[in-house]
Amino acid sequence: MIQIVFNDISAAELSQLPTQVQFHLLEALNIQPADIDDAILGKRYGLLERGGKKFYRCRAGDHRIYFSIAEGNVRVHRVLHKNTLKDFLFRSNLPGGGEDEELSKSKSFWHLIDEGAKTLKVA
Repeated sequence: MIQIVFNDISAAELSQLPTQVQFHLLEALNIQPADIDDAILGKRYGLLERGGKKFYRCRAGDHRIYFSIAEGNVRVHRVLHKNTLKDFLFRSNLPGGGEDEELSKSKSFWHLIDEGAKTLKVA
């Protein structure tokens, strides 16, 4: 069985959304034990890498869930509205092309991820 762990920031971001949207996001993040494989996750979700760490981006309607896999569990770092992400890309003047690759290079994006990681509490 896989546990989905939200840090304080991602839990707050999710809780601000309507219940139907929350269900839609969790349904999109439907990861089974057999899916915990880099090849499978890399094909199904966007992949961002930094310093040997892998983060995945699940697209679900107007939102994006940024997560990693640790100890066989899903750790959600951020839940962002797609327009917020577009605004971020625009403000950062990132060139077009591979969105995942460009995000991987952005210090501002990783600051968002690191900010969420600091609040992660695993029971």
